[in-house]
Amino acid sequence: MKAVLGMMGLAAVLFVTPMAGAADVSGTWKGSFDLNGTSVPAALNLKVAGTDLTGTVDVPPNPPSEIHDGKIDGDNVTFWMNSDYQGTTYKIVFKGKVAADHIDLSFGTEDGSWGTTMSVKKDVAAAAIATAAAPALPKLADVTGAWKGAFDLNGTSMPIVLNLKSAAATVTGTAEGMGPAPIEIHEGKIDGNVVTFWLNTDYQGQTYVLNYKGNVTGDQIDFSFGTADGAWGTTVTVKK
Repeated sequence: MKAVLGMMGLAAVLFVTPMAGAADVSGTWKGSFDLNGTSVPAALNLKVAGTDLTGTVDVPPNPPSEIHDGKIDGDNVTFWMNSDYQGTTYKIVFKGKVAADHIDLSFGTEDGSWGTTMSVKKDVAAAAIATAAAPALPKLADVTGAWKGAFDLNGTSMPIVLNLKSAAATVTGTAEGMGPAPIEIHEGKIDGNVVTFWLNTDYQGQTYVLNYKGNVTGDQIDFSFGTADGAWGTTVTVKK
């Protein structure tokens, strides 16, 4: 059980560091916890996307352990990991709070039979090396809002409203005017100033997939869109 507790402590450090507070928790976080008088080092390799946290907890000589259900809510971090001990797998649950340059966390077995606390700090040297080596990322356009326009359909002007919400490189929302009710968009993405997504629309009892690709320029987006098989397509410009 001692080995299990040690693994849990390491995992906890990893998870708490990632998503806390307004700080960027992506990167490597290091710390150590006390296990029966022995200081056990741990390294947390984290990655944040929105409110989701992924990564691993590395406690040599054991292989890295993957974190699960990692979440960030304000400055609170939660996640869990599996730790094997003498043929039994234990679920270790973590709760952490980000404060300035460190993360304070409590973690232990799901049944509450064991638990401890730990504080981890970001590996500044590793972060600086990674930043210097990484290529500059393009700035992502913010398309959050209601975008209105109209497109030509066999000589008829068809109004359309795109209610979009962007979070980092992900776009969600609905399209109005393509049917009696708003239609949800799928797999919305932003790459620089390019927006892509698809949606389903019904016509004469048949469902068609429409693919959209747009270029964001100031307060407008120029879209080309059409059926997935290329049988039909058109363009539309929408503005906020």
